[in-house]
Amino acid sequence: MEDRKKVLITGSSRGLGKETAKLFASLNYDVVINYYKSEQGAIQLKQELEQKNHVNVLALKADISSEEDVKNMMNIVKEKFGHLDCLVNNASICMDNDFKFKTIDEFTKVLKTNLVGTFIVSKYASTIMEKGCIINVSSTDALDTCYKEEMDYASSKAGIISLTKTFAKALAPNIRVNAVAPGWIDTDMNKQMSKEFKKQEEEKILLKRFARPEEVARVITFLASQDASYINASVIRVDGGY
Repeated sequence: MEDRKKVLITGSSRGLGKETAKLFASLNYDVVINYYKSEQGAIQLKQELEQKNHVNVLALKADISSEEDVKNMMNIVKEKFGHLDCLVNNASICMDNDFKFKTIDEFTKVLKTNLVGTFIVSKYASTIMEKGCIINVSSTDALDTCYKEEMDYASSKAGIISLTKTFAKALAPNIRVNAVAPGWIDTDMNKQMSKEFKKQEEEKILLKRFARPEEVARVITFLASQDASYINASVIRVDGGY
């Protein structure tokens, strides 16, 4: 197998994860597509990257909140690729509703996937990384744009910023750990919002539009590159100016 760098991107069968996988493949990385439900999307993306970029691609199903699933996934990655150079913790869920009706089970599920999942994947991925980087996808909701309907999501993303800084200390000096904090992105997750609400939110953004997924993906691949070799334990905001 050609000696390319290897990247694993969680939740990469669609949305931002998919665009990030496509961009890494265009940069000659072998790619691990992680998915949980969107098997067909993962298979189609695997075929597209292999045919277009002539790189090696694995499509692996794993629930990132399950330690057993993650351990099994890393065993396959180690067997097939030998090691990882980069991990992108992108997978997340949201279950927005009025906080008065939000259940403990819903709150816990969001934190278990977004925050605990980031911890589990980082813990086990780091064991097959001699050098490299971890990039966590947080959100401006972790900083100052949170909504009362998504306090569980915002809390999980704030926790990811804390994990970013503590993993950077734990894995220094060989593995850099950084985060991106995007604002609104035009992805499937946001397709259900009303036109009125979207227009209202766009008016708050200096660039007057939501980000395209590839615009955030470019920041992620920058953080993985040698151009970012001295950036560590940092959070880069990508929101068009809010």
